[in-house]
Amino acid sequence: MRKHYLIEVVDNDQMVVFCPSAILRDAQIKCIAFGSKSVEVDFLQHPDNEETIVMSRRIQKAIQLPSFKVPLHAFIDNQILTIGPLVGIFTAGFTTDPFLPMGDRTTFFAKLLSVNKTVGALPFVFGEQHINWEHGTIEGYFYHQHSWETVDVPFPNVIYDRLPNRRSEGNPKLIMVRDRLQKEYLIPWYNPGFFNKLDIYERLQQDTSVTSYLPETFPFISFSIIEIMLSKYGHIFIKPKNGSLGLGVHQIIYDKLTDDYYIRYQDREGTNRLRKFSTIEKLFNSVFANQPLENMIVQQGIHLLRNEQRSIDFRVHTNKDEFGKWHMTAIAAKIAGPGSVTTHTRSGGEIKTLEEIFSKEECNLYTEKLSTAALTLSSALDQVIEGIIGEIGFDLGIDRNGEVWLFEANSKPGRSIFSHPELEEFDLLTRKLSIAFAVFLTEQSLLHPEELFK
Repeated sequence: MRKHYLIEVVDNDQMVVFCPSAILRDAQIKCIAFGSKSVEVDFLQHPDNEETIVMSRRIQKAIQLPSFKVPLHAFIDNQILTIGPLVGIFTAGFTTDPFLPMGDRTTFFAKLLSVNKTVGALPFVFGEQHINWEHGTIEGYFYHQHSWETVDVPFPNVIYDRLPNRRSEGNPKLIMVRDRLQKEYLIPWYNPGFFNKLDIYERLQQDTSVTSYLPETFPFISFSIIEIMLSKYGHIFIKPKNGSLGLGVHQIIYDKLTDDYYIRYQDREGTNRLRKFSTIEKLFNSVFANQPLENMIVQQGIHLLRNEQRSIDFRVHTNKDEFGKWHMTAIAAKIAGPGSVTTHTRSGGEIKTLEEIFSKEECNLYTEKLSTAALTLSSALDQVIEGIIGEIGFDLGIDRNGEVWLFEANSKPGRSIFSHPELEEFDLLTRKLSIAFAVFLTEQSLLHPEELFK
């Protein structure tokens, strides 16, 4: 079990660090480090045998350690004692409002940073404009005693990518920052990049442990693909490759008795629509006029479990912990809104716990099935996706035969399910583990960098 140590700063200029005996027992230590800053000091055993690390104000300034009373981990390698981890959370969209520095996402970041004491890490938020490349420092946003403070700190041990959207992810300036911090400074960078639906499907198809979870999926290339899949499944979904929040999802249903085609979708005004056409060509010419169909995928329709005649799917979160192991950290049912093609709340969907809609026996069965699927898929994605993944949000379905299906995997999962009052503890757990994973990455980068930077 890793230990956290409180850091005590005393008002003198001595270049001496007093440590618990457990830290000094097995190593000859010559330097103390915080983030990218280190300084040579003398190490002595704490005179009162207390479980704290004591340093002078002079050492604190030299390594740019903020004056926050947060217990931190101690890592020893190559005669250096590293205290931390210092975790940089990289994002965009900062404002000039001191109370809402990240705009609408400020509350999310405040809650994320508030896990620091229980995790034993010091997280902060920053953007590309806060980096001083010449001095190797960052003006970081820290959440302390219910308010935001900016403090200049060294480059962090690890960086957690929380860019808000695909547009910011594709910004050349932000790509340069990521590449430079990863390649020049060898800082582990986790959860980079939004997933592409078709790319994820094609990669997972190579892993036989998860192919049973994958609905048949193709890029849109012709009407014949749609006709074949409609005759096979009765209904299909057409989705943008890079969509999110259920935007742009269409369900097409073929009625064999009348030879008619129905399409269900949400229009630009946010109204759920159901329309009928006599041919697939007329349907596309009307609904998909001026839309780039080459950016769409066609996916097998699934006859899902239902609640009061409304389809149910499930959001399942997985996170890696401080030892790099995957856990299922949250699960919720999402019930489609009346007439909606998706279960998103913006389309009238409802969030429920499994206990609210299933019997105890069903609840246990479905929880086990969804957890197994999510953990198996997480391990598979770990193998086929470039970069370091620390969390995933899955949209999974269960059909009327009890089979589990993957609809979507999200590298930066939304958190709307945590608005449900009975999911607060899962909200906390997902936040804790998303920062705790930085402890594992810090240790790996110090002791086994070859594993991270293959």
